[in-house]
Amino acid sequence: MTYTALCLNCINQTVLLLLAANGAPVLARHWLKDRFNLPVDMGLKLGDGRALFGSSKTWRGIIASVILTSLVAMVLGMSALVGAVFSLTAMSGDLLASFIKRRQGHAESSRVRCIDTIPESIMPALVLHEQLGLSVTDILAVAFTFFLLDVFLSPVLYRFHIKNRPY
Repeated sequence: MTYTALCLNCINQTVLLLLAANGAPVLARHWLKDRFNLPVDMGLKLGDGRALFGSSKTWRGIIASVILTSLVAMVLGMSALVGAVFSLTAMSGDLLASFIKRRQGHAESSRVRCIDTIPESIMPALVLHEQLGLSVTDILAVAFTFFLLDVFLSPVLYRFHIKNRPY
């Protein structure tokens, strides 16, 4: 990884993978409602009395993310394995964000913009930077682009009743 000129194609492909990885759980919840919504943390509460991750982080969402991201990766000319690893690291970032938010006392599904977008966009980009052709500058551009997309797309998805909240 070096500080080089931006690779717009690399950034665009990574952002598409991020949209798939993070959009799949939202779509799965929209289409499946309460079916198969087994929480990842199985309802575990830590010593602080708060959930480990919260009930909105489900195995259904992770599985949907892996499947859709793998398919999108193949459409983009990458292997399904790259898509699966991308998804799992993005979902790990999302779980990390939820863990941090619970420890800070934020309610489930509350909005904390940087915590909500940075781990899930940076982690897969860092882990797969060679496969995705990303430089350090590209990774920062990916995180910034994903942040902006989250800010502008979330209210639209809410208006179409795809997301439960406008953020």
